[in-house]
Amino acid sequence: MKLPVSEMKKTIPRLAITIGDPGGIGPEIVLNALADPRVRENCDLTIVGSRQILKETYQQLSLEKFVYWENLKILDVEFDGKLEDICLGKGNAVSGEASFCYIETAIAQTLAGEFQGIVTAPISKTCWHMAGHKYLGQSELLAEKARVKKFGMLFVAHSPHSKFVLRSLLATTHIPLSQVPVVLTPELMSWKLELLVESLQQDFGISRPKIAVAGLNPHSGENGNLGTEEEDWLIPWLKKERDNRPNIKLYGPVPPDTMWVQPGQAWLGLSTKTYDGYLALYHDQGLIPVKLMAFDLAVNTTIGLPFVRTSPDHGTAFDIAGQGIANATSMKAAIHLGKELILQRILLT
Repeated sequence: MKLPVSEMKKTIPRLAITIGDPGGIGPEIVLNALADPRVRENCDLTIVGSRQILKETYQQLSLEKFVYWENLKILDVEFDGKLEDICLGKGNAVSGEASFCYIETAIAQTLAGEFQGIVTAPISKTCWHMAGHKYLGQSELLAEKARVKKFGMLFVAHSPHSKFVLRSLLATTHIPLSQVPVVLTPELMSWKLELLVESLQQDFGISRPKIAVAGLNPHSGENGNLGTEEEDWLIPWLKKERDNRPNIKLYGPVPPDTMWVQPGQAWLGLSTKTYDGYLALYHDQGLIPVKLMAFDLAVNTTIGLPFVRTSPDHGTAFDIAGQGIANATSMKAAIHLGKELILQRILLT
């Protein structure tokens, strides 16, 4: 059934796109992504950043051939600093302050109902710290402003070779490896699992998900011979969660060195034996396989927020900023996924 025009307008996702650190590749990949008309269709996009920087980047990259500048919505953000003090290819306190103000503005506007989601270009944590903003990253700021204490980093990638969608959630994120066994607890694992289940159901429409949970030690501890965490609490925790969640299927603890074999095969279209989500216990355990399979396609989405947030799975790349060679594929994927997640949430309302 075709929806009335008034109803169709309600289903058009409204996304804010921040340009990240203006000394990095953020402005470039945002404009290059939007040069693709497929990215701009069926959505309402607003760039949040500095109009002057965007205009200069647009001209420098010779994007005039795409003839879309006049149709761009730009929310020009003021910040404490001068644009001329921003050095392309070298982040500093001014670029850190600018990028912080961009996302802060986007969050405020989203919480006020102007947008349904935010797509964030990369920032530099070092530059944020130089500007006096002591956050581990954008996810932590998003959670604080949204007054959310439980949130997670879910990495999503659609395979170009098959219908497989890779979804990898990190139980712990940006902490030293030595702290992982200390930070990991049954309580932490339970609310990370809850976030993953809710996201699979709410954002991806998977009502009875199948989830693989990684072990911590080589061979998942090999009966305590290679580490005792699995025997001490991870296996008992999994048993308890299986009993408490009869509507989902939990597998694990899966040996970390073999957990990614089947998704790797599925990514290439060589297997259909996969899980809907993969719960990795620490940063590199979850991200090395994601970046190996989908470096230019993976999207970081923050789950647990009252709105959608996606981001390219790469950094500011100061070393190539301004050269016109930055790959916008991950930014395109982030915008597309942002649209998909918003539409899925609309369908559930």
